[in-house]
Amino acid sequence: MPMDGVMLGFVTNELASTLVGGRLDRIIQPESDEVILTIRSQGDNYRLLLSASPRSARVHLTNLPKTSPSEPSMFCMLLRKQLIGSRISSIEQFAGDRILLIRMAVYNELGDLIERTLVLELMGRYSNLILLNEKHIILDAIKHVNESTSRVRQVLPGLPYSFPPSQGKTDPRTVSLDAISGLLEEGCDSTEEFVFRHFAGFSPVSAAEAAVRIQSMPNHIPFSQRIKSYLSDMYLLQPCVITLPSDGFKSDVFPFPQLHLGSVPYREYETPSLALEAFFADRDAQDHIRQRTSGLSQTVKSHLDRSRKKLSIHQDELNAQERMEEYKRFGELIQANLYALHKGQEIVEVADFYSEDCQIIRVPMDVSLSPAQNAQKYFKLYRKARNAMALAKEKCAQIESDIAFLEQISDDLRKATSEQDLSDLWQLMEDAGYSHRHTQKSKKRKAPASLPMKYKASDGTIIEVGKNAIQNERLTLGAKGDEHWLHAQKMPGSHVIVHSTSPSTETLKEAALLAGYYSKGSQSSNIPVDITLRRFIKKPGGTAVGYVTYTHQKTVYVTPSKEDISRLTCLQQ
Repeated sequence: MPMDGVMLGFVTNELASTLVGGRLDRIIQPESDEVILTIRSQGDNYRLLLSASPRSARVHLTNLPKTSPSEPSMFCMLLRKQLIGSRISSIEQFAGDRILLIRMAVYNELGDLIERTLVLELMGRYSNLILLNEKHIILDAIKHVNESTSRVRQVLPGLPYSFPPSQGKTDPRTVSLDAISGLLEEGCDSTEEFVFRHFAGFSPVSAAEAAVRIQSMPNHIPFSQRIKSYLSDMYLLQPCVITLPSDGFKSDVFPFPQLHLGSVPYREYETPSLALEAFFADRDAQDHIRQRTSGLSQTVKSHLDRSRKKLSIHQDELNAQERMEEYKRFGELIQANLYALHKGQEIVEVADFYSEDCQIIRVPMDVSLSPAQNAQKYFKLYRKARNAMALAKEKCAQIESDIAFLEQISDDLRKATSEQDLSDLWQLMEDAGYSHRHTQKSKKRKAPASLPMKYKASDGTIIEVGKNAIQNERLTLGAKGDEHWLHAQKMPGSHVIVHSTSPSTETLKEAALLAGYYSKGSQSSNIPVDITLRRFIKKPGGTAVGYVTYTHQKTVYVTPSKEDISRLTCLQQ
């Protein structure tokens, strides 16, 4: 549902009661499509987030820390010049739609009091944040829209501002009873369709909820009056909620409990801002990590493709063993029959004493060479092929090790949940010579160590899961000797430590599910997972980070699912 006109109406009410009359003291632009205003109001400082992100456009108060880039954008500098020190004179929703108007009064350089307006349009991928002067001329926008982008409406500095094209819907806050009666005369298949078709700001979900609540009113009340009553009293409903389906993940945010969803569990929040921030915090973090991982993911993929091609070439050389043995046989057969051969023969037929019945075979000869020279030529080809094969075996082993490393990085990417996790992976790539991302020579403050995932088993036992090779090694080598260690067999995956010397069968099963789920085979069934004690783990000298050998293992087979993992209590992601 975030963020339709209904939700924006609730947020508008919250912001108007909190911020109107406040002074704008600070402006930052932490993202290319996001601005945060710091406003001093009613004796407190409030941070107002205005986002025109295509995927998560929204507005709400925020407490999450965000940093300002070292070099602010032109748009941010203009906002600072035009708005710093202004007073919030009004915060309004336009016509019940997904448009917020923040009007501010500020003194210009001549000491005259003038008006500036920030317009936030929450229109999905067409979302925008626009600054207007007192004549509603566009001073600038966070996204410029020219004729090549839209023939209907341009958003460029110097142009008069016009609202997005209307869909002919009515403002639910101001609609009269007579107007509703007139709309009902036009006919409609259902209450849900009627609300969605005729009233601005209602998404299909909001319309479905409206239909349930309108139909639940007493039948003796005229239908038009029921609709008017709901629209008038809707903004009194509370509290804001986030729905939590059976897997435990936040699925949607609403301005009040939703009857049409039935018994879906939810969590309550005191204000729309608190609910929106809780809902979008995880999504923003995931989006940020996804953006940050895209470059590393492409680097890993290109090196994997290159390594696999090299491996294929060297494996072809290894497959030439039959040809190599043929060179040796031909040389020895020619040498054994020198007395019967002479120069100039293109093909000689000799008895093959390598075969059981000494079959006659045909051996190609170089007519420019003597029989003895032909034998030496075949021996030379044999030695060359043998040396090439030995080198190919060595290179195949190295390339297979490289591929295993890169596949581990690729698997670790999907488990990265923080900047520290990503930093670990970049560092591993740099140490292996695959990336030279850091070019600054100035010393940076050392980042805190990234932390593994931590789960609580059904019986309360703590289980830790490494998210990358660095965490795997740190977790494994730091475990106690009699604690249990698990890993998916013969595939990239997480090291899992059960912090118990005598875990229950159920706890080991849950740990095995974690080891299978956080491995490359997570989408497979019957994943083999090895279990052994930490004291049977060895770290060979000179091996890559995270590489270990182990003995005394037993193997179990698991088919993990997202539902299995969600049933475990996650203490640290």
